[in-house]
Amino acid sequence: MKSELKSDSKSVWKTKDIQIRDPFVLPLEEEGKYCLFGSTDKNIWGPGTGFDAYVSKDLENWEGPHPVFRPPADFFADANFWAPEVYAYEGRYYMFATFRRNDNGRLGTAALAAERPLGPFAPLSAGPVTPEAWSSLDGSLFVDEAGDPWMVFCHEWQQIGDGEVCAVRLAADLSQAAGDPVTLFRASEAPWTTPFVSPRYPDAVNYVTDGPFLFRGDDGSLYMLWASFIDNTYALGVARSESGGILGPWTHQPDALYRDDGGHGMVFRLFDGRRALAIHAPNRTPEERPLFLALAEKEGAISVGKPLTGSGE
Repeated sequence: MKSELKSDSKSVWKTKDIQIRDPFVLPLEEEGKYCLFGSTDKNIWGPGTGFDAYVSKDLENWEGPHPVFRPPADFFADANFWAPEVYAYEGRYYMFATFRRNDNGRLGTAALAAERPLGPFAPLSAGPVTPEAWSSLDGSLFVDEAGDPWMVFCHEWQQIGDGEVCAVRLAADLSQAAGDPVTLFRASEAPWTTPFVSPRYPDAVNYVTDGPFLFRGDDGSLYMLWASFIDNTYALGVARSESGGILGPWTHQPDALYRDDGGHGMVFRLFDGRRALAIHAPNRTPEERPLFLALAEKEGAISVGKPLTGSGE
């Protein structure tokens, strides 16, 4: 697999100076470098221009930005380019990212592919992998014990009120769904969430699901990070699969993992073997920054520690 990082960019940024939402870190061990992806448009709520990435040896000093995706002229979306996640899989690099469709105005997660971690990425799926009639976002790749790929994603609260986290099996080449979605849980089922009060829906009781990410614990347990709100403040929670498989059932830790206006988390390994959590905080534009926190696992529960070097605070 080609992992070499090539760029003419000479700019260096401190973590605290990078405006980014939905941070996703891809460690490249042979290179001794971390690639940071995320929602990088200055106004992510408007027209989409693409995705940029940054590269670092220490999570503190970042070289970039690298333009890793720019939409082709016939692309199916031109607004709301969100939450790119990049994975090494079967000899190539794959990006799962959310876009707002031009044809029906709904959000959906599509798959893109590239030969190198910094792209350029090109569309792989024919539009979103998520159902056409659904407003869906934040797709995340998970490969199960049998080696079969799945995508975990959110069925959006703005369409159904009580947001859901769902899973769909993917084709071997990741280009399309290979079955119907399965609902894993609803946001209101977690003991730590509270209804989200939206000025757009003042009389509705809404619960938000956002940014699911699955990872294995050191003891083999399967955990899921996902974000929601507590008293209209962005927060991150964690659930554990009782079966050890993607279909659960899922049991939620009673308290939020992080509740200080930060979330959309993912977990990665530092080069010294420690596990780290990446989130963005605060959850308001244009102040959002990447934040890296130590992560601990004990007796089937996950907890966060102090910010690591290079955190956004």
